[in-house]
Amino acid sequence: MTHIAVLGSTNMDLVAYVEKAPQRGETVTGREFRTIPGGKGANQAIAAARSGATVSMIGAVGNDVFGTRLRSALEHSGVDTDSLRTIEGPSGTAHIVVDDEGGNAIVVIPGANGTVDHLTPGDEGVIASADALLLQLEIPSAGVLAGAEAARRHGVRTVLTPAPARPLPPELLAATDLLVPNEYEAATLTGRTDPLDAAAALLDRVPEVVITLGAAGCLYMLRNAEPLVVPAPRVTAVDSTGAGDTFVGALAVALAEERPVREALTWAAAAASISVQREGASASMPYRPEIEAQYTA
Repeated sequence: MTHIAVLGSTNMDLVAYVEKAPQRGETVTGREFRTIPGGKGANQAIAAARSGATVSMIGAVGNDVFGTRLRSALEHSGVDTDSLRTIEGPSGTAHIVVDDEGGNAIVVIPGANGTVDHLTPGDEGVIASADALLLQLEIPSAGVLAGAEAARRHGVRTVLTPAPARPLPPELLAATDLLVPNEYEAATLTGRTDPLDAAAALLDRVPEVVITLGAAGCLYMLRNAEPLVVPAPRVTAVDSTGAGDTFVGALAVALAEERPVREALTWAAAAASISVQREGASASMPYRPEIEAQYTA
């Protein structure tokens, strides 16, 4: 089986569902509250595992009840947590407001994720054994860079989701094989709001780019090749939380299986389209048979 390593965050998502998100200074009444295991790293790990890969999660949780639940959620989806360490203190949390149009706003408190600023003994071996390493920006930059450089040393493909959006150090981009920003993140990195312009600018720094475009699908660009736009299936969104992570996890698996790029992107878009029709992040992520059914529909 394909082996995917993930170095990143684990958070407990504290989700409030409301008709309309509050403005500054405003109080609104919500209709529901849930605690759902999440974090961009854990989300991508679960998405990849449900897509059919063997997955190893590298990161940290706290020694609190959230940490226990986060580890259990990963293991329940088939993710190996031997490299997920437990530290003294709280686990990471994400405070999320989801409106009735499926949009969201998120505040992340790093907690244990803030300690993942380096690789611990054994982490590099896990990365070296993988077909791809998935990275995000909810752990310290030093930890992300350490993982990317380890992957580069061992010839492992690195897939970086530059979220939360912020400027990236040149050495991290130099160790990145595939960059997967959304439109906002691509604009933050380049100062260009048009996705085609942004992707072209990013190709000066990385060899491959996929910009996710929400309901419009995604844009893929490779150096010295024509742009490729892949549409997303038409669905009614309920909650977009975790859709990007679903896309990346499924895409990493498809590419590691050596599917053609268009097929891999279409397959990943099918996975994301299923996730937005369900509430929650990791809870909404589809299993491989569901993706195959949507992909062939």
